[in-house]
Amino acid sequence: MPSQAPISVALVEDDPGMRARFERVIGAEPSLRLAFSASTGAQLLDWFSKNAVDVLLVDLGLPDCSGLEVIRRCRSLQPACSMMVLTIFGDEVNMLSAFESGAGGYLLKDGTEADLAAHVLSLHAGGSPMSPIIARQLLVRWQTRSAAVPEDEPPVDATTRDALSPRESEVLGLVARGFTYAEAAERMGVLLSTVQTHVRNIYGKLDVHNKAEAVFEARQLGLLR
Repeated sequence: MPSQAPISVALVEDDPGMRARFERVIGAEPSLRLAFSASTGAQLLDWFSKNAVDVLLVDLGLPDCSGLEVIRRCRSLQPACSMMVLTIFGDEVNMLSAFESGAGGYLLKDGTEADLAAHVLSLHAGGSPMSPIIARQLLVRWQTRSAAVPEDEPPVDATTRDALSPRESEVLGLVARGFTYAEAAERMGVLLSTVQTHVRNIYGKLDVHNKAEAVFEARQLGLLR
């Protein structure tokens, strides 16, 4: 059997020292390949518009434009690319804006870049890596939102329930149970790219931007038991 091609990674980080550390971590992991490293949003966007990549790592505090804008524009250019934020900003506004823009993970630059390779692999496999404080903020926000929903709220109507195809519902069910996209593809007997296409369709139909939001919204709508 031929060996699997390494996961291609591009990154944009304006701090030279931090960028060099990220480059070393990616270069040291055999299953990853550093495809491009930029110091500004303009450099990254110019390259990204002409080259496909599996994973994109984005610093929010770029000198020439917002990292959030970079994520939004890259999402429109390559919807299949998995994107993750690497930043010093741990506030709720930036966190929510990043997920709304299309990021699938959010990590703080807290000296744990040695774990970056594992987080990239997890992101590409369908995970949503987050620093603990970010995950906690997201959990508290959703718990508050869930508590605000009246218990006697009417069930989801048939139109909404039928919005997902049987295959999309199957994918969502597996993802909600903790399976990665690759594991879901194996259980369903389809290609990983097929599962990723179903996931993108689910995101569009539920108006969400990442796996955690999709599961939460589906449960709120009564699409998941």
